Amino acid sequence: MQIRDAATVVLQRDDGRVLMGQRGHGAVFMPGKFVFPGGAVDAADFEATPIGTLAPACLRRLCIDADRAVAGALAVAALRELREETGLVLRDAAALSFVFRAVTPPGRPRRFDARFFLADAAHLETDPDDFSRAEDELSHLQWLSPLEARAFDLPFVTRIVLAEIEATSGAPDHVPFYDHRGSVGRVRALT
Repeated sequence: MQIRDAATVVLQRDDGRVLMGQRGHGAVFMPGKFVFPGGAVDAADFEATPIGTLAPACLRRLCIDADRAVAGALAVAALRELREETGLVLRDAAALSFVFRAVTPPGRPRRFDARFFLADAAHLETDPDDFSRAEDELSHLQWLSPLEARAFDLPFVTRIVLAEIEATSGAPDHVPFYDHRGSVGRVRALT
């Protein structure tokens, strides 16, 4: 099964709350789970020009195991998915900080090589509480503390990302990578 590149945005407020929503119960991938906004990189994401430039450290880490074209498409996909799923718009790709990477284990209905980006909600062009322009992929959009989020039905990787963000108080010194491209998963750090 093909592993598709994907981008996820962990949008965080000054008080530590993060934006999450619930996937539809009829979804093929992670039905009913509470997740951060995100999704697969589309072919059009390779053609689009990112709004602004990724920070050098973010770009360098993204280019480990990927080229600049993929890095740019990931940034475009992250901003696009955030806009589509929440109606919120980040001003600039520079607001994205690459904080986590995970490949979906074998045996799942779909597999993704997901890059998680942390972004400060202060960089939004839109009202952080206005979800009126959101499409219908995520419901119950809300700002949650990590403790509140853990009470919901979360994917395993989402729980790990929450713990990493809490432990590092934001962007980490290295990017944890849960690599399940082969038959055996392994963990390594992207520095």
